[in-house]
Amino acid sequence: MDSEPPVLQTDLRNYLPLIASGKVREIYELDQSTLLFVTTDRVSAYDVILKNGIPAKGFLLSLLSVHWITLLQTMIPTLRTHFISLSIPPTLQQSLPPHLLSQLEHRCMQVHRFKVFPIEAIVRGYITGSAWKEYTEKNTVHGIQLSGPNGRKLIESERLVKPLYTPSTKAEAGAKDENIHPDSAADIVGVTYAKRIQELSLEIYEKAAAYALTCGIIIADTKFEFGLDDRTDEVVLIDEVLTPDSSRFWPACSYKVGGPQESFDKQYLRGLLFSSPILSVFVLTLPDWLTNNGLKGKEGVELPEEVVKKTGEKYIEAYEKLSKRAWDHTSSKVR
Repeated sequence: MDSEPPVLQTDLRNYLPLIASGKVREIYELDQSTLLFVTTDRVSAYDVILKNGIPAKGFLLSLLSVHWITLLQTMIPTLRTHFISLSIPPTLQQSLPPHLLSQLEHRCMQVHRFKVFPIEAIVRGYITGSAWKEYTEKNTVHGIQLSGPNGRKLIESERLVKPLYTPSTKAEAGAKDENIHPDSAADIVGVTYAKRIQELSLEIYEKAAAYALTCGIIIADTKFEFGLDDRTDEVVLIDEVLTPDSSRFWPACSYKVGGPQESFDKQYLRGLLFSSPILSVFVLTLPDWLTNNGLKGKEGVELPEEVVKKTGEKYIEAYEKLSKRAWDHTSSKVR
């Protein structure tokens, strides 16, 4: 993947106030209206941060998010996002030592600061994962009754008749998100904002899914986050967008209804490793890798080098297919 060691943490507290540190990102304040997002190479699974990271993962996530933001704004001209620039602010460049500057290159993002809506806006185009589990038990997804064409039962990994908006709560650090019915989102953020978030989520997903298919990738489901511009009362797309960390990507060429699918995203970490003759991806099977090794939910888990290597390769492959740009494995630069 990359010869450089993974960046597991950044510490700019001598230069900028640290606002928050999440599973993958650190957020610093540039000024009252601007934030600096720094995407590390950390990896989390089952709400636990694993001991070692994936080299250059943060770099890839940042570049892919910006690719999607740029593309989506051509598809949806009215779409507003928080993105300003991938560049390091000039005043910060002048004050940071070389080792910190090299850590930030291409993995930091200047963004507008908005009030964050406390819900995760999840859109599902296919029945899989936790949605499939709920469906097999209750014939519902997030409390919504579902069926396949002509009213028949859905099959695992089947494409839904139309994309489904299935929000969840946005939990505080250390807590878990809770799946909720779309009607409950209105109770949290208000009817007007809930309606706009749902409309935007579905529109973005449909445009992105159609584009991804031309790149040979199925977006099975994805998660968006939104903020509010108090000055204009507009709902704004924030945080990462359509990355392997926030989405479930499947190779279209090997898609087959009736079971788990091969995956380009971090679901690989939740699967046993079986090589595929079709692509340099791996089959996701259950029980997952962590559970199978008795490590689910445990702190301080270190991934084997082979898992790190293969996961990194999958992030690169997803980036190259979706951005249609080559990744230089030797220098971590885009060509």
